[in-house]
Parts: sequence; C-alpha cells; structure tokens
Amino acid sequence: MVCIARPVINLHHAMKLDLRCLHAISSFNRSVVPGENRIVKSLQHRHRQQLQHKRKCLSSRSFSPTRSLGESLHSMETTQEGKMRSFQMVVASTRDLGIGLNGRLPWKLPTDMDFFKTVTSNTCDSSKRNAVIMGRVSWESIPPKFRPLPGRLNVVLTKSPNPPNLGNGVLVCSSLLGALELLATPPYSTSVETVFVIGGGQIYTQAIELSNCDAIHLTHIDISCECDTFFPMLDKDRFHLWYSSVPMIENGLSFTFRTYIQQDTQCHESDSKDNGFTEKESTIVSRLPKMIRERHEEYQYLQLIQDIVQTGADKGDRTGTGTLSKFGCQMRFNLRSSFPLLTTKRVFWRGVLEELLWFISGSTNAKVLQEKGIHIWDGNASRDYLDSLGLTEREEGDLGPVYGFQWRHFGAKYTNMHADYTGQGFDQLADVIQKLRLKPEDRRIILSAWNPSDLQLMALPPCHMFAQFYVANGELSCQMYQRSCDMGLGVPFNIASYALLTCILAHVCDLKPGDFIHVLGDAHVYKSHVEPLKEQLKNTPRPFPVLKINTTEKDIDKLTAGDFELIGYDPHKKIRMQMAI
Repeated sequence: MVCIARPVINLHHAMKLDLRCLHAISSFNRSVVPGENRIVKSLQHRHRQQLQHKRKCLSSRSFSPTRSLGESLHSMETTQEGKMRSFQMVVASTRDLGIGLNGRLPWKLPTDMDFFKTVTSNTCDSSKRNAVIMGRVSWESIPPKFRPLPGRLNVVLTKSPNPPNLGNGVLVCSSLLGALELLATPPYSTSVETVFVIGGGQIYTQAIELSNCDAIHLTHIDISCECDTFFPMLDKDRFHLWYSSVPMIENGLSFTFRTYIQQDTQCHESDSKDNGFTEKESTIVSRLPKMIRERHEEYQYLQLIQDIVQTGADKGDRTGTGTLSKFGCQMRFNLRSSFPLLTTKRVFWRGVLEELLWFISGSTNAKVLQEKGIHIWDGNASRDYLDSLGLTEREEGDLGPVYGFQWRHFGAKYTNMHADYTGQGFDQLADVIQKLRLKPEDRRIILSAWNPSDLQLMALPPCHMFAQFYVANGELSCQMYQRSCDMGLGVPFNIASYALLTCILAHVCDLKPGDFIHVLGDAHVYKSHVEPLKEQLKNTPRPFPVLKINTTEKDIDKLTAGDFELIGYDPHKKIRMQMAI
C-alpha cells in the first residue's frame, strides 16, 4: 500500500500575519535581538485577541458547505462550538515547528507516513469511517492518483465562491467551523467515527484555538531545516502528554510519536472527579484511536495485574497471606518527556522521594523517615518484627545493612544504625557516577543491594536488588531486576523510585534520562489485594506528570527534597491495601 505525503500549505498565501507567523518569528529571532521576545509576545497576544474576535464573528455568520456530485447545498444556521464535532489533529514538525517548504515535506519518513495512514484510517466500529479535513492547497499537494485519501471521508476547505467538484464522496466546505458543524449532523454524525484535521498551517492555527480539539498527534522530528509553514506553538498547560514513543531513526533522522490530550481548564473547579480530571477529559481519552489509547505505559502494569489475577499460580508465601503469581515479566518506561508515577491510584510521591534520598545517604535508620512522616518501613522496623527474626539485640528502627548500606558501604562490617561507616566498604553509588562520567561505554556499571553474607542481618532482604546502567546518544537508561514484586503496594513505588534514581544520575552526570526497564522475578498479587486491585483496574490512566530537578548541584549527596518538582500529577484517589509482613 502506497502512503501519500502529509498535506501542507504555503504561508505566502496568507494575506495577514497570524499567530503561526509570530511563532515562527519568535523561534528564528529568539537569540538575535535583545528584547525581541518581549516584542513578539506582545504581538502574539494582540493577534491572538484578533483571532478570537474573528472566530466569534465567523460564528455569527451563515456557512454554505458545498457537496460534490451535484448534491444540494447545506444552508447552515449560526455556528456554535457546542454543536460542532470534536476533532483531533495529526501533524509532523521539526523542533522549530516547521511543517513544510514550498508545499512539500522537507523529509522522507515512511514510518511516519504509515503512522499517519493507520491513525486516520482505523476505526473501532467497522461500519464507520473517519473524516480528514484539509485546506485546498493541502488537497492540491496530494498527487492526483492518491486523491481522495482512501478509506476516509475527505473534507476540503476553500473560500472560493465557485467551489470545484473534487470527485466522488469529497465534501467541500467554506470554513473549518462549517465543516465541523456539518459533520455533527446526519448522516455524518452517525457514520463518521473520528474527525482529523490534517493541515495546512492556517487550518492548524484555527483548529488549535477551538475548545473541541481533543488531541494532537505530533511526530516530532529532531532537526532544524528551512520551512515556510509552521505549526502553532503548543500550550503545555492546555495540552498534556498522553504518550511518547522512544526515539526512532530513519533515513538519518531521529523522530518520536507524541500524543497530547486537551485539559479542560475551564471546568476543573465545578466538574472535577477526584483531583481535577474531568468527565470531558475522560471522554477525550475514550475517543483516542485505540492504538494510541492503549500505548499509555501504565497499561503494562494494569494488564500484568489482570493477567496475574486471572491466570497466576496459586502459591503460599512467607507472610501466610497467599499469593497469585507469575514469573519473569518486564515493563518499560520512557523517561524522556514524562515521569512514570502511576495514575490509576494515588502513589505516595513524597514517600518515594524521601526514601530514595534516604537510600542515597546510606542510612539504615527507619526513624529518619518516621520523623518526616514517612512510615513505609515501620512494620519491618518494629520491636515485635525484629524479635520475630531473632534480632533481639537490635534497637527498634534499626533495619540492618539494607539498601543504602549496600549501595554506599558494600562489604563493610555492620554494627548498628548509629555507627559512622565513612570510608568503610565499597561505595557502589560513587563508582556508578564515576563510570557514567568517565567511562559511559562501560558494561560494568552496576548497583547491587544483594549481599548474601549480610542477608541474615537485614530486617528484609532486598526485593529490588540489582540495577545496570547504560548510556547511548547522551541518554541514561536503567534496567533493574526485582526478585520479589508486590504488584499492589510495592511495584508502583519501585517503578517511581528507580525512574527517579535514573533521572538523578542523569542530572549529576550531565546526561538525559532515557528508559527504565523493570524486570520482575516473582510478580505476585497478595490475595488480600485482589479486590482493591479489581477496583483499580476500572480506572482509566491519566497523563503521567513531568519531573523537574530545579538545581545545578551535581553532588548527589547534597540534593534535597526541595530540589525536585512534580508537575501535573492528577491521579485517581488512593486505594488502600494492607501490607503483608
């Protein structure tokens, strides 16, 4: 099957400078003249107001979308956004938001063309098809033998008073608003599943301002090249990242597929569920193409939970609770654009952060966390629990040579949680950092918490026991092996903890975060967690948050909790599960 090039439109056809032009000016002149940004932002604000005014004026007019093949004209009443079809945009752009030059794409990416065809063609209901809306110049940029785009309802926008007949099944409309209103009426309201706006530049600029823009499927091409047509600047407060692929390389170009969904900023106070994710946003997620919706990385976790609950081996365990278990599983999380803190239930982010900094410090004293309101180690540090292990001489709160001790003092003789172990044992974490900085190609960049000679001294032998780090193309990735995986309580914490460790190490070593690969040995669901997890499985994932490290400090031992900022974490409510001890 031959895939056609994405349609684009030439800026030189525009008679007035619009917001898209201003974004282009901003991106090219940002570093040229001091104060330029301030001037451009002022112009952008003024033209944005003009565009909004123009949209209001247009909405009060009548539209006459014309159908081909001699079909009757549709006389439209006053257009209102509430009566229009929702839509999604599909676009490929450079890092400067360039989308075309002289009516053509300045790159050749067959994989992107396949993605475009698949996203805009596939439907969940086989009796329906999707619609693609494009400007006239975009239509004309498609080679005639590929017009109309097969398997989709093609809608072409033109302001011509005498619109041409474009062939069988092609709709011609005078405006984007008119087209969206037409598609909201029978027969299109029931025969068209999803509407996609596919270009060109002027159409994108109009479309992104509309409140019924559900999502943007953006192929980000990591190049800067000459373009005369641009995609408008994406408002990251309004559009949140739903999915991002790992970088791919084709014809010497690096690119990623990204999907952003609209956040309903106007309704968060009155129509919110739990922490702000609205009914409208839940509906938007449900309207995403199935192949996109299911690419949210949290589904790896949810599908594994479901598989274990339905088909896991029924096993006894140390705690006497009983488990359902699978052996040898894997999950993979992309750390480049978002942070994998699960959203189908609230995960205790402050606990994740403080515990990891506690590990990094080398501490084995659970009271340090208790004093900060972190009680995740209380059960394993209690007097009764330590006595049950035969550690009767151990002070309450002393966990023994657990994670932090092994990371910073591997091989040292452990006495108690108060001793000063400076200079004792092997500092694995410091060794990891040194190798990442000086020998990033090394295949021995290892961090291990598993020390068989110390296991009998530990309140709990390490579950997440072994991590290997890997550097390629300036990106740091981590693969962690976890021998024992409490899927309900522990694993969401562990995902976030090692993702955070990877981000921290990337920061102190002047690298970028890459991937976190989680290898699970005995992945189990405690029987006491089955019902709470079934409730969690009913929840739809939400966009992952973004992690920012707001410091230039490169000494890992000087980082504090205040250096980390989690942006946009909007999970479902907390789901209580009792820890098996």
